[in-house]
Amino acid sequence: MYKTLIKRLIDIVTSLIGLLILSPILLILIIVLSISNNGKPFFYQKRPGKYGNIFTIIKLKSMNDKKDENGKFLPFEQRVTKTGAFIRKYSLDEIPQLFNVFIGDMSLVGPRPLLIDYLPLYSKEQKKRHNVKPGITGWAQVNGRNAISWKQKFEYDVWYVEHLSFLLDVKILLLTIKKVLLKKDVNSETNLNMPPFTGSDSY
Repeated sequence: MYKTLIKRLIDIVTSLIGLLILSPILLILIIVLSISNNGKPFFYQKRPGKYGNIFTIIKLKSMNDKKDENGKFLPFEQRVTKTGAFIRKYSLDEIPQLFNVFIGDMSLVGPRPLLIDYLPLYSKEQKKRHNVKPGITGWAQVNGRNAISWKQKFEYDVWYVEHLSFLLDVKILLLTIKKVLLKKDVNSETNLNMPPFTGSDSY
């Protein structure tokens, strides 16, 4: 009952309340980011959702679009703006994903939606992470996030799928709030982004 109905009802109510409560902060961030990002406050990207179905994720834009002489984007560290680093530090860039939750693309809790390019690289076991909707936060996020290896991350994701419950979701949400407030494991200072996943044999 929880997996098929109650979890979705909680997602709808909680995301709507969250959007209403956070709307003043979101509006301020949109204005600031519109100025610092040349009128582009949002970041849109196609990501795989439940069963690998593609949806468009919405985040606040934390990086500029600067490219090198060959037309390729500069390294991550060179494109993160000061404002972007701040909103990532406090996970404020995730706020617009509440809209993804409200319309049903995502859930509050679930494995994080990764890149479409990774879909053919997963092992049979790792593919289980797509048996549920992706989440704004998840078991891997409260157990190290970018500070852990891909192997550990996927093991946490699959464990969550196999043990999904109301109490587990509540635990993850409470731990997420704690980590955001303590700024612990939100993003590794030395490596804000995980290195690309290149397949199970690359561990």
